[in-house]
Amino acid sequence: MPAPHGPGRPAATGLRPLARGAAVLAVTSALLTSLVGVAPAASPATDVADVNVQVNAQAALGRLSDTARGVNTAVWDSHMNDPEVADLMKAADVGAMRYPGGSYADIFHWETNTAPGGYVAPGTGFDSFMGTVAATGAQPILIANYGSGTPEEAAGWVRYANITKKYGAKYWEIGNEIYGNGHYGSGWEHDDHQDKSPGEYARQVRAYAAAMKAVDPTVKIGAVLTSPGEWPDGVTGEGDAGDWNNTVLPEVADVIDFVSVHWYAGGSDTTAADASAKLARLPGELREVRNQLDRYAGADSPDIGIALTEINTNTGGARLTARANGLFAADAFMTALENGVFNVDWWNTHNGVGEITTVDGETDYGDMGMLSSGACNGDVCEPAPNTPFHPYYGMKMTSELGTAGDTMVAAASSAQDVSAHAVLRRDGRLSVLLVNKNPDAARTVDLGYAGFTPASTAPEASRYAPGDSDITALAAGEASTSRVTVPAYGLLSLTLEPRAGTGPGASAAGTPGTPKLEGVSDTTASLSWTSATGAARYLVQERDGAHTHLIGETTGTSVTLRNLPPGSTHTVNLLAADASGRLSAPSSPLTFTTGVPSNAACAVTYHRDTSWGNGFVSTVTVRNLSDVPITGWTVDWDWPTGTQTVASGWNATFYQTGSHVRVTAPDGAGPLAPGGGSTASFGFVGANDGPNPDPTAFRLNGAVCSSG
Repeated sequence: MPAPHGPGRPAATGLRPLARGAAVLAVTSALLTSLVGVAPAASPATDVADVNVQVNAQAALGRLSDTARGVNTAVWDSHMNDPEVADLMKAADVGAMRYPGGSYADIFHWETNTAPGGYVAPGTGFDSFMGTVAATGAQPILIANYGSGTPEEAAGWVRYANITKKYGAKYWEIGNEIYGNGHYGSGWEHDDHQDKSPGEYARQVRAYAAAMKAVDPTVKIGAVLTSPGEWPDGVTGEGDAGDWNNTVLPEVADVIDFVSVHWYAGGSDTTAADASAKLARLPGELREVRNQLDRYAGADSPDIGIALTEINTNTGGARLTARANGLFAADAFMTALENGVFNVDWWNTHNGVGEITTVDGETDYGDMGMLSSGACNGDVCEPAPNTPFHPYYGMKMTSELGTAGDTMVAAASSAQDVSAHAVLRRDGRLSVLLVNKNPDAARTVDLGYAGFTPASTAPEASRYAPGDSDITALAAGEASTSRVTVPAYGLLSLTLEPRAGTGPGASAAGTPGTPKLEGVSDTTASLSWTSATGAARYLVQERDGAHTHLIGETTGTSVTLRNLPPGSTHTVNLLAADASGRLSAPSSPLTFTTGVPSNAACAVTYHRDTSWGNGFVSTVTVRNLSDVPITGWTVDWDWPTGTQTVASGWNATFYQTGSHVRVTAPDGAGPLAPGGGSTASFGFVGANDGPNPDPTAFRLNGAVCSSG
């Protein structure tokens, strides 16, 4: 079930994006033209559009998996296996169904279909659930009972599911939100273990994985993590060496196949714009999960997936069945999938009536379900069971973009209240989803494209907006490839055909494999990849938002990128060109961060002394390793996210502009002796609204320093 959330976080002010640099290799004018391939966005209409959206079909964000869209199910839900459920979920291309239901997983015993201390509805046993999964065409995501179960009980479930019944259940989580077992003070998750520490959870995950894989070596084992920036991330429990993630991951990285995180926007705001503003934290949080996997799994990190197995706006209150939450659902599914997860599961299929309010002129039933449970609160009753609420249609609208194997690509909007998402289909078509979060006004959107040239024919278009009872196809002429109008509080999708002879379908080159990081230094990165059929050469391009630029070209399947700034983060993907220069679809992306020099003339140690979810205290120690003393020192760094700030400090003077921090020596400070003969230390209290990764590079009087 949904977890409680940590205390409120301070709003970020005066922040600017972290500047990036990249080494750009010389290329010919013709090559640049073929790489960019920008189609004009102008419309023959004379009026000016409200919004500009640019789609870059060569900037890959990853591929849609067969488990991309998912929902949670719960054994206390008497409508869980109604035939209508499978029909509705199949219509929305749902590929995953999670069972037996959040926190209930840690009291549920699969063999007896019981949950001591809880309620199990008739007809919700495992085999019945698998019947719904099969009718939907989905896969199960099963939660092994950690709180009151054993590795042997979980292994027995694997044996029954995959050996006896041959269900082929692949994904198995070990418990649900175990960090909520009281170890950090707040306890909603059942846990009978005497030792409730993250260290004990890690030891048990190893035992569960060994027992379950002994029965079926093909199962995928998932460990529970906290979302960076969300409680209790950053909190170190009594007797622990680190917080939850940094204790669990070092011990289990070699035995797990994926990690499970949950995310709720929090609060009870009533507009789509409010929820969307909070959703802006999610990409950074997911990036930090991947950073943690990189840190502890090393070269095996790409083999460990990230599943967002619970998501919703909040865990109670307003805007749950209202239209705003439908817009949030569409935005949230795509945002998560675009940022490295293979599965997103909405909480919940049915959840039950809650507080009754009026939101945007409609009754909001305070129900976290996608479908009505038909229950009543006083004199107010929900619609008939399995009537879809707005979040269902938000999820269903994302299925208009594409299916498993299609490539998500970058899209950028000029307006905060209009979101854009795009998918390059395997057949060469391009689909775009626009989300208008303005409750009062339709928005006119001009569309432009890089790496895609649309045909002159009108696109297929559909919408879900006030007045629609389901996703509705637009009539011919209501949308063009260059301009569309998105209704107020509406969702609109377009699917465009490529102009004949253009696009990946016209290239003889196949799609190259995802680049692999073979080695990285402070200024270089070595990449390799699997070859693509028909490729005459490969182009390596870096993405910055929805824009890309060429940074490497080779006829082989490896390249070394040079002259990269120390401590800088880069996201790259590949294009293959055939003998005529026609380009393939883009590979999936790789993100990496360069290091700092090992033989620098200075060294900086950054130590986070304590943290509490939305704040922290850090100490920085500086040494001068050069041959001459330094008087009047200045230390600079850039925060990795745009929501980290220095609130107050000591032993120095602090300045922050955007994400850049400058610290100067206090008045009267003595010189830094050469050869590391003396140190300067200063500390500060910081705040973070979201993840709190350490800075990647420090400079002393402009010179990049080594670590430690």
